[in-house]
Amino acid sequence: MINNDTLCIKVSDTGICPKCKSKAIIKNGFTKNRKQQYHCKTCATRFIDYYTNKAYLPTTNNNIIKLTKEGLGIRSTARVLQISVTTLLKRIITIAKNISQPIISKYNTYEVDEMRSFIKRKDKLIWIVYALERETKQVVSFTIGARTNKTLNVVLTSLRLSKAKTIYTDGLKHYQFLIEKSIHKVIRFATNHIERNNLTLRVNLKRLNRRTICYSKSFMLLQCILRIYFWS
Repeated sequence: MINNDTLCIKVSDTGICPKCKSKAIIKNGFTKNRKQQYHCKTCATRFIDYYTNKAYLPTTNNNIIKLTKEGLGIRSTARVLQISVTTLLKRIITIAKNISQPIISKYNTYEVDEMRSFIKRKDKLIWIVYALERETKQVVSFTIGARTNKTLNVVLTSLRLSKAKTIYTDGLKHYQFLIEKSIHKVIRFATNHIERNNLTLRVNLKRLNRRTICYSKSFMLLQCILRIYFWS
């Protein structure tokens, strides 16, 4: 018998071990969600009556993107979609890999800023550095790393290649060595848009909230979440 909702064959209907095809199977208790478990006497494999493959539904990826942008954490998203955390993490990485960076138009005005966060422990600080196009409010480039010239230069290089008209930053001294004086501006209230976007990021993404038990455990996963949030 095939279940229409999950497209899975039930062992209770076939009476056959899914691994060795033996009929020497016995019941072996229940799982936490009350699914019957079985044990095969021939190959000593333990399995359940049927497996639900909800992660393979055609709407799963879109739902992951929506819930991520709405601020749900990893475990919250897994509970809502009724899929395992491991499956969700793999799917987030796959989704992020398929998202391409937007094309940066030439001769535009940008605001660049860095936002502090941490990985695993609060003493392992990292900075999210990104550039915001002033008119469209679109994030055109971002990177994660230490607050050094090397990290900042990843974002600034993409702006140089786009022949940026003006780049507004705060008073961080690193910028004066990395940006040409003719296009670099440090003016009061000039970075209001990107500073407001920093607040939006902290509100919408649980892992960036202040005074919370949520945090990032993986550098790569944080990068994937930001890629989905900025560009999906």
